[in-house]
Amino acid sequence: MYKALDLWLPAYLSRPRRPLPDGTLDLLFAVCDHFEPRHDADPATARERVRRWQQIWPALIAPFRDADGVPPRHTFFYPIEQYDPELLSPLTELCSATGAEVEVHLHHDQDSATGLRARLERGKADLARHGLLSRDAHGNPRFGFIHGNWALDHSHPQGRHCGVPEELDVLLATGCYADFTMPSAPDPTQTRTINSLYYATENGLPKSHDSGCPARVRNRNADPPPNGLLCVQGPLALNWQRRKFGLLPRIENGALTGANPPRPDRMRLWVRLHIHVAGQPNWLFIKLHTHGGVPRNMLTLLGEPMCRFWEHALTHYNDGRRFRLHFVTAREMVNILHAAEDGHTGNPGHFRNYRFEPPPVLARSSTSAPPPP
Repeated sequence: MYKALDLWLPAYLSRPRRPLPDGTLDLLFAVCDHFEPRHDADPATARERVRRWQQIWPALIAPFRDADGVPPRHTFFYPIEQYDPELLSPLTELCSATGAEVEVHLHHDQDSATGLRARLERGKADLARHGLLSRDAHGNPRFGFIHGNWALDHSHPQGRHCGVPEELDVLLATGCYADFTMPSAPDPTQTRTINSLYYATENGLPKSHDSGCPARVRNRNADPPPNGLLCVQGPLALNWQRRKFGLLPRIENGALTGANPPRPDRMRLWVRLHIHVAGQPNWLFIKLHTHGGVPRNMLTLLGEPMCRFWEHALTHYNDGRRFRLHFVTAREMVNILHAAEDGHTGNPGHFRNYRFEPPPVLARSSTSAPPPP
């Protein structure tokens, strides 16, 4: 867990420590799942893993509601290089029943810009056939993205797991509305920019997203770069409440696993990191990640640890005065981020569909977000 400290610890230690702002704090809570049911599994086992989600998840979330009356959300980033309608069809049914959504995950290696573009176009078409992915005004699919093996923009120092140093531009050209890959620590693909919402501009070199322009409330002098890819980062910090050998702090990277389920001490740290759009400090963005197709993590995500966490979060972070908790998908989180950039205030739950509409499978479903009052 202590690998890659040189990449991000200086930024963490130099980050100003300020108290949280006064007033009501709205917590936008998203779980982005690198969902790989075929990981170390034959087709029958992979189908059983998806069925397990389909059987357990709807009943598991039923007792819980956030400040908007919305149950816990989940975003499945499905590996498009493993397209299988026998996996995606039940996953689509699960989304329709629960308000979960599917976005794009991709593992590739020694690729080219041309090859990557073809993979993304084919993957978008595959998901769109199931009524998944948002659409723009012209009906073209839009997608959120997580890079396999964390190696976004050819960022692995040994050149592995990608091959496309101009990847950010290819993602933008094919309809990506935001990347959700980071943080990757302790992997060496970790960026020096941490705990941030920002726009990364391709420079033709590996790891162009190492830095960028912060997302901020817009004015004439603060528009985001027109060719920048929005990067939505999750928490990365030292957790002194959990120590290795009773001495060294554990690394908090927002991963929900069987060995590291969500807990009150982690939630306190996620809130304290105060990831927000500059100029709108009262909307906090908590983007977590997991590998929910792996059995050891299902014990947490589909079991008692997750229920205990939701109970704690709704008890302590949803009183309607100091805190309001909002369960969101990756798409909804980005919509709310753009609403913040445009100067909106109040309840961010009203902006879940602000720019990117729900995918067709949700647009015709009763589980889509309620309209603003």
